[in-house]
Amino acid sequence: MPPADFPPQLHDSVSCSIAAAARYGIPANIMLAVAESEAGSPGLWVKNRNGTSDVGSMQFNTAYLATLGKYGITPQAVAAPGCYAYELAAWRLRRHIQKDQGDLWTKAANYHSRTPIHNVRYRQALITKSARWAERLERCTAGSCGYVPTQRLTSFATPGHSAQLPQQTVARPGYVPRAIVAIPAR
Repeated sequence: MPPADFPPQLHDSVSCSIAAAARYGIPANIMLAVAESEAGSPGLWVKNRNGTSDVGSMQFNTAYLATLGKYGITPQAVAAPGCYAYELAAWRLRRHIQKDQGDLWTKAANYHSRTPIHNVRYRQALITKSARWAERLERCTAGSCGYVPTQRLTSFATPGHSAQLPQQTVARPGYVPRAIVAIPAR
């Protein structure tokens, strides 16, 4: 039976986000916060005022995707169901964390926008959502979840960015679960 923290419509999003975070060495709670903030879904295309569109589960902008076309990445592939959009998002998030200026939260918020006014709002939402996801994940590792949607997950990477997190804002900012196992559905 799925716990209240993971409603059925989030199982794929949670599973894909955690697996992608592990693969790309970013904190799972931050990846989950970005996925929650983007709030997309497979096949979703949202038209923006500037003529671009945000595509799929992780709401990739078509202008950004155009630069990735030389690697064979298409908006249609990003819009499709499955974990591809989450993998691409984790790759992009890791690049922001490694290459951008500022603290970890500002870098992670660059996923959404580098424009200061938009970045600040998104950054604050990420801090709040990341703390909530860390709590949820910790409860699951303590065994209180009847279902943990991580069947694709084999291991977790250890992010090297916990020292940059504001300790006073987030209780466990560098949280990385030690082991999450899938419990078969009844």
